[in-house]
Amino acid sequence: MTGANVVFFLGGARSGKSRLAQELAEKLADSQTVAPVYLATGQPFDAEMTERIARHRADRGPRWRTVECPLNLPEAIGKEAVDGNVVLVDCLTLWVSNLLLSDVDIIQASDRLLSAIGNARCPLVIVSNEVGLGIVPDNALARRFRDEAGRLHQCVAAAADKVFFVAAGLSFSLK
Repeated sequence: MTGANVVFFLGGARSGKSRLAQELAEKLADSQTVAPVYLATGQPFDAEMTERIARHRADRGPRWRTVECPLNLPEAIGKEAVDGNVVLVDCLTLWVSNLLLSDVDIIQASDRLLSAIGNARCPLVIVSNEVGLGIVPDNALARRFRDEAGRLHQCVAAAADKVFFVAAGLSFSLK
């Protein structure tokens, strides 16, 4: 895989999607002898999330360059997805959560994200949680989150060159 190929990994929590996406990004970076760039959307709102972020950073190791972009993901992709890089975005559902909690217009932000993805000039690997396979949430905010994430996933999948659904550490090619 060369150029601006976009690969989208979608799956449930602890499905193995981030591990598979990281392995792909590292393989692509090795083939181009570049350090991969990790675009992180998570925010350390509590001690557990702070620990989780630190563990993920340690698992990636010093080879990776991390850019924290909890709200400005489209701008970060625009800056980092340039010739010679390999970029991993993890993850879109945290980004959608951040937008909702910050009362940002999700349609406009999603349009900017899709434009940035379309303008990527290097391999771009994107991770997100599929949250629409369970029961209908019991509150309006959770339903809105599920709906916004689902709409965004459809658009990103349409823009991606390859899409994989991950369950139990196994990837299934959807596109």
